[in-house]
Amino acid sequence: MPSSPPDVSQVLLPLGGLVGREVDLDAFLQTLVDRIAITLQADRGTLWLLDPVRRELFSRAAHLPEVAQIRVKLGQGVAGYVAEAGEPVHVPDPRGERRFFADIDRMTGYRTISLAAVPLRDSAGAVYGVLQVLNRLGGGPFTEDDTRKLTDIAAQVSTALQTTSLYQELQRAKDQPQAPVGYFFNRIIGEAPPLKALYRLVQKAAPTDATVLLRGESGCGKELFARAIHVNGPRRDKPFVKVDCAALPAALIENELFGHEKGAFTGADHRVPGKFEAADGGTVFIDELGELPQAVQGKLLRVLQDREFERVGGTQAVKVDVRIVAATHRDLPRMVAEGKFREDLYYRIKVVELLLPPLRERGAEDIERLARHFVATAAKRHRLPVPRLSAAALARLKRYRWPGNVRELENCIESAVVLSEGEISEEHLPLPSLDRALSPAGPTAPEVPAAAPDAPLLLPLAEVERRHILRVLEAVKGNRTAAARTLEIGRNTLARKLKEYGLADEG
Repeated sequence: MPSSPPDVSQVLLPLGGLVGREVDLDAFLQTLVDRIAITLQADRGTLWLLDPVRRELFSRAAHLPEVAQIRVKLGQGVAGYVAEAGEPVHVPDPRGERRFFADIDRMTGYRTISLAAVPLRDSAGAVYGVLQVLNRLGGGPFTEDDTRKLTDIAAQVSTALQTTSLYQELQRAKDQPQAPVGYFFNRIIGEAPPLKALYRLVQKAAPTDATVLLRGESGCGKELFARAIHVNGPRRDKPFVKVDCAALPAALIENELFGHEKGAFTGADHRVPGKFEAADGGTVFIDELGELPQAVQGKLLRVLQDREFERVGGTQAVKVDVRIVAATHRDLPRMVAEGKFREDLYYRIKVVELLLPPLRERGAEDIERLARHFVATAAKRHRLPVPRLSAAALARLKRYRWPGNVRELENCIESAVVLSEGEISEEHLPLPSLDRALSPAGPTAPEVPAAAPDAPLLLPLAEVERRHILRVLEAVKGNRTAAARTLEIGRNTLARKLKEYGLADEG
């Protein structure tokens, strides 16, 4: 006997815990559409999102095995009409229905017999998408009652989606139309080529139990990626436990990771489990792995090899089922060569190695995406109206080199949101002087004697060359081949110069 469809009020129950986490948004949306189709007993479902600049709807999650994506103009077809008119529609029979767009059926080879569609509205009442279902299973058309159910579901879905970075990305696209809507993981913002390559690697690694090593400068988002690896894998409903080796005294790290037995040391009056036991079945995230004392490195190697360890003061092996994700800003190969990090541990822990790019290598478009995202987030956190980001402030953000990476940008924007009134101007940004802003996080530029306030800035020739190269690179959005062509130098020469400036080549 077939099971009855889930109640409308329970469509989001299995997914509600994911909306605030670093989940693969496309996978999340597809699961959502699957649930909606089951609830409405529909053969197919589609989530359409609004591209306000192009005045188009695009299918983001859908049962569309025939094509990757469909775009329709606002007002075109039933979905386009719903988005433009802002009212639900159900079509018991598309024959003779003027709002039905038959070209989609011709494109897919699918025959639509009956359909229902309702708008997705945000908290301000603005339409930003459409939910649509096609062909009721078992025959018969969708009814007015089905449309009311779909409307109730749309309200749930909209509430959930507005807490994700997908919704903020749709809003961002209104102010940054040159950069199309793009996203992979919730809360991780950016579409730069090196970041897209990382997304693909995370999507491959997450469903496995492979140990992952995240490398990159401080503040570039290593913990967000660690959480994305956990939440998009089979352990996502189990604990994610973080250990920050840089925040703990070296003498306490072993106890923090492995726990201790009663009597192990003065004051140890009972057994205390460590982080590995607390994370059993889930993931242990070891942040700042390069700070791990050598005395503890051997015990971590044993966990990686045998999935067992002994508590401090204990003799009995404790078995654990954990996945390990580690992160560091340190140069581990160099530490291995200097005898400061075990070579066997290094090779064991870098089964999958992900190198996160610093913000300065991600280009101006990503800086603007992140800035607009943080403006909206900070305004919501502090219960303030969302201020406008002035052109001068945005230009200043793009000029700055961000030695503290994404974390520095987020703090900068939060301060500006709190201090501004309606618009963030350049003076609201807590940034150093322009001379420091243009300096990369690398070797310090030579000092120049101070000049009179109205005198031209006098710089060494090498510094003039460096600034010009960086401006050209920014103008071509980080494309090093195009930059080399513009500068009329070889790409290898450009790579060498950028390395001198502290900017690693992207390959």
